Amino acid sequence: MIDPGFARISRYSHHGRLQRLPVERISQAAANQRKGRCGRVAAGVCIRLYSEDNFAARSPFTEPEIQRTNLAAVILRMKLLGFGSVETFPFLDAPEPRLIADGYWTLEELAALDATGHLTPLGERLARLPLDPRIGRMLLASGEHHCLTELLVIAAALSVQDPRERPPDQPQAADQLHATFFHENSDFLAFLNLWRFLEQERRRLSKNQFPKLCRRHFLSWNRVQEWRDIHAQLSLAMQEMGYKKNQTAGSYEELHRALLTGLLSHVGCKDGPLEYRGARNSRFFIHPGSGLFRTTPKWIVAAERVETSRHYGRIVAKVQPAWIERAGAHLVQRSYAEPHWQAEPDQVAAYERVTLYGLTIVPRRRVNYGLINPAEAREIFLRFALVEGDFETRAPFWRHNRELIEYVRYLEAKSRRRDILVDEKVLYTFYARRIPSGIYSRPRLETWLRRATCENPKLLHLRMEDLMQRDAVEITAQAFPDELAVGATRLPLTYHFDPGTQADGVTLTVPLALINQVSPQRCEWLVPGLLEERLVALLRGLPKPIRKTLVPIPETTKRLAAHLTPSERPLVQAVAEVLREMTGVAVPEDAWGESALPEHLRMKFRLMDDQGRQVASGDDLLRLKRRYGRQGQQSFTAIPAQELERTGLRHWDFDALPESLELDRGGIRAGCWTHRRAPPRPCAPGCAGCSCSGWDRTCARYARSYRSWTACACNTPRRRHRRVGTNPRARPSRWISPTSWWP
Repeated sequence: MIDPGFARISRYSHHGRLQRLPVERISQAAANQRKGRCGRVAAGVCIRLYSEDNFAARSPFTEPEIQRTNLAAVILRMKLLGFGSVETFPFLDAPEPRLIADGYWTLEELAALDATGHLTPLGERLARLPLDPRIGRMLLASGEHHCLTELLVIAAALSVQDPRERPPDQPQAADQLHATFFHENSDFLAFLNLWRFLEQERRRLSKNQFPKLCRRHFLSWNRVQEWRDIHAQLSLAMQEMGYKKNQTAGSYEELHRALLTGLLSHVGCKDGPLEYRGARNSRFFIHPGSGLFRTTPKWIVAAERVETSRHYGRIVAKVQPAWIERAGAHLVQRSYAEPHWQAEPDQVAAYERVTLYGLTIVPRRRVNYGLINPAEAREIFLRFALVEGDFETRAPFWRHNRELIEYVRYLEAKSRRRDILVDEKVLYTFYARRIPSGIYSRPRLETWLRRATCENPKLLHLRMEDLMQRDAVEITAQAFPDELAVGATRLPLTYHFDPGTQADGVTLTVPLALINQVSPQRCEWLVPGLLEERLVALLRGLPKPIRKTLVPIPETTKRLAAHLTPSERPLVQAVAEVLREMTGVAVPEDAWGESALPEHLRMKFRLMDDQGRQVASGDDLLRLKRRYGRQGQQSFTAIPAQELERTGLRHWDFDALPESLELDRGGIRAGCWTHRRAPPRPCAPGCAGCSCSGWDRTCARYARSYRSWTACACNTPRRRHRRVGTNPRARPSRWISPTSWWP
């Protein structure tokens, strides 16, 4: 007998929660046991490959197994039998406290103990199963997931030594035969494939042929028999507990979700080409004998974690993180970050991070934060949804409040000062005093509001005095009009206070058909409320010798503004004339620096087509006219009025024409004359309705070659006339369009 003095001893590591198989020096008792094996009939010879001093330095006995194994099964059985606390039980060789703590931790992972350390109903059922608690937990979960038939086979296989053999002299042949039972995603299903093969062959072969089949497939017949015996015992035990086998085959997901309930600390996430990161920041590799060794899926679960030369996970399967989260719902830790208002589902959301023993299962998932932290969610809802306005509801108060706030902001845009609307803190206080706790989403707000408004319909309605810090008496319709007259049409003006942007200032919205009728000179005057500021900028832009004669500029500007009236005349010409009358200073036209004016003191223009779409925008009206003038003229001549247009007229067989019409162009109501009219004339003898005579030469001059009808001051149509020289027998020409625009 040759004794090298070493052996591979199974030890459970409470740090890594894995079963270690390190090579250690054997004890004196183990060495003497080896010596006793030298001779059975007569005395033998034992050669020890270590010195006698080394032998004397070794421990007398090998540590008992209770001090080097997981104590979960011991604690579970003692609690079921009522033996009291394991910490105070009089063991001959008491285990270390840290191993006892690790046993409790394992039972908490399996949901067998509650927070007080007592057995749960599941723990009581688990203690009645004569096998490892982890495997027992899988069996109990298989009943819920309808895969008990399959899991009985796998549980029995995990409870015995692996029946597959790998002889040192034929490793490649054994690997090839064993590979026929592999499953591409799960080593657990490889056991199931092997079981089905053996059961099929057992029924087909005799008792002598079956062991030979096992040897040909490098399977231990004795371990196969033990596997079958354990399977039968577990089936009987589950049947006695009221569990029934499933008639239909369980799915891959159902089977592995049941396996995960007992192996939560054995999951791993790929963190390198071959390496996996497991619970508590541990690292391990898939065992080379696994069918998944080359595929390396993202998430796996291992039946056991062992340490030899490296940390390995044996018997692994591919799983999904969602399955892990459901199985470990009582163990996962959830943290929430970045709570925010989400307008689309009308709720306060946050990003959830789910971890299991330090392993991130869900890195970032949006969830409803109101169910998690109602108080903070309510504050976010009030501040970002109601105060900032990122919210939509049909409740009457909301439209009322938004219209009031927009009106006050529009006053600020006109005055170009942010000192009228109250700050957000005032609005938050208004809502916070009226809306009770627990309201953090639109559905909850509307449900509460339907009840609350029965007694007070205006409960959440803001008033103007609630929104304004001061009275904006200087913002009048005369100083800041909402429309600008262009001929018979009044075009809308909009105000923006957004320095640094193109839209900052006053913008005139112009239909494309009216682009040629807008006067650039009139637009230089802006609006009365901004005229004085524009004058200040113009005077300060003058050359220094001229500017010195006009100081102080603000006072000079006020005097100028009092003498100026907006007109079609260029602003600088009118200003120069008034300055010459007031001060005697003559300002040359080339001295005005209009190009240096601030952006908000230049009229902006927005061209709209007939469908209300923006065609172009800018502050240079002449450039817009050069580019879009012809297109505007074509749009002008194509204006339809089918209810009034008629051709081929020879007699007046219709009622009197309306003097003007209003047409909608790009959402703007534009006025037009129905005919090119001259100033009314007094009635004269010869009129069909009175006594006027002759035909209106003024109308004939405007009508040119058109045959037209005119009316005198009494609105009575006169006779048809034509231009001198036209053929009276020619085909009647088209009547002048009733929608001709006339400023």
